Amino acid sequence: MTTRSAGEGRERENEMDQPIGIAVVGAGYWGPNLVRNAQATPGLKLRYLCDLDTERARRVLGDYSTVRVSGSLDDVLADPAVDAVAIATPAVTHLPVALAALRAGKHVLVEKPLAATYADGLELVREAEDRGLTLMLDHTFVYTPTVQHLRRLVRDGELGTVQYLDSVRINLGLVQPDVDVFWDLAPHDLSIFDAILPDGVRVARVSAHGSDPIGAGRACVGHLTLELSDGVLAHVHVNWLSPTKIRTMVVGGSRRTVVWDDLNAVQRLSVHDRGADRIEDDEDRRQAIISYRRGDTVAPALPEREALRGVMAEFAASITEKRAPLTDGWSGLRVLATLEAASASLAAGGEFVTVDHPAPHRLVTA
Repeated sequence: MTTRSAGEGRERENEMDQPIGIAVVGAGYWGPNLVRNAQATPGLKLRYLCDLDTERARRVLGDYSTVRVSGSLDDVLADPAVDAVAIATPAVTHLPVALAALRAGKHVLVEKPLAATYADGLELVREAEDRGLTLMLDHTFVYTPTVQHLRRLVRDGELGTVQYLDSVRINLGLVQPDVDVFWDLAPHDLSIFDAILPDGVRVARVSAHGSDPIGAGRACVGHLTLELSDGVLAHVHVNWLSPTKIRTMVVGGSRRTVVWDDLNAVQRLSVHDRGADRIEDDEDRRQAIISYRRGDTVAPALPEREALRGVMAEFAASITEKRAPLTDGWSGLRVLATLEAASASLAAGGEFVTVDHPAPHRLVTA
């Protein structure tokens, strides 16, 4: 057994006590949210807000902030006080920005999607692994109390065997100039599926149908049918043109079914002991009989907590504990693989397209 001197022990304790210096890159739509939550997260110390528009960055921080503003990513990455960066820039810039940060020895949190293409995402994942650095996706919904509870229900077997998943994510706008509705909205649902389903269950094939009724030049209404590796079907409906906003997900199990209505602040989650069971006729084993179960409905009491605070806490913890975060680079890569297969299916008139996934060893089991 090795021993450690008192001086070495104190040095190690002091190192662990030091906050993780973080820089936020991008002061646009999402950057201010990252700034606010980084400042409120124990274990993180916000050092910089980096944006080409330095005046916009200063407005985000306010007049009395001690956080530094920089228009140079190179200068930020050269500062040894910066241990990590959180990237909130357009997807087409994720590869060069994240790659520069990783090569500078910084841990990286990146807004979805991981990159503009699967190949770019894979390059980032490999770079982070080769350097022993944390690469984490800001799949924000995964860190809501609702999805965390749903994850436990599925993985603890409370629902029984998952039989189907249905998700609806529709609203009026915002029609994006560079991506279709699948790439804009579906990553939320795909990342949630990836987080709640048991390890090893992946999207095997995808069929995509979309339409562009307003002539925007890209699909504004879309339907995804996902065939999972265990044979279960999942469905995602995304839409930029609905006059009403709907955010619902149904996860059906052999024992119970969960309904999540994200717009219902009073009862976001309800667990139904209702469903259909197949039994066999005692007189004729070949004859299947369907029995309908009508039990209780339970609405768990869940805390209201900003999901992005959970993202930042997980980022800090994964760095400190030297472990993979829940939404690691591989999870982001699986979402990208599904989106690219969906685009191929859409171009092929909705044909099922196989989703190719790498198979890394998954470190997170919580």
